[in-house]
Amino acid sequence: MSVTRKRFIAGAVCPSCNAMDSMMVWREDQVEVVECVKCKHYQRQTEQQVEKHVRAQEQVIGIFHPE
Repeated sequence: MSVTRKRFIAGAVCPSCNAMDSMMVWREDQVEVVECVKCKHYQRQTEQQVEKHVRAQEQVIGIFHPE
């Protein structure tokens, strides 16, 4: 059984409830998942969506775009 490591995003504000420091991020099947621990707002983003935002000569861990 594999344990999924979830990390909080320092300074992030939930786009739904506006709570600060309540967003956590993890990966499921090569997809980045972000969830608010306060209101349970949930967002998924695939690598193809991330690639169009990456500039040449940069290394990106992940990009989060609240909707």
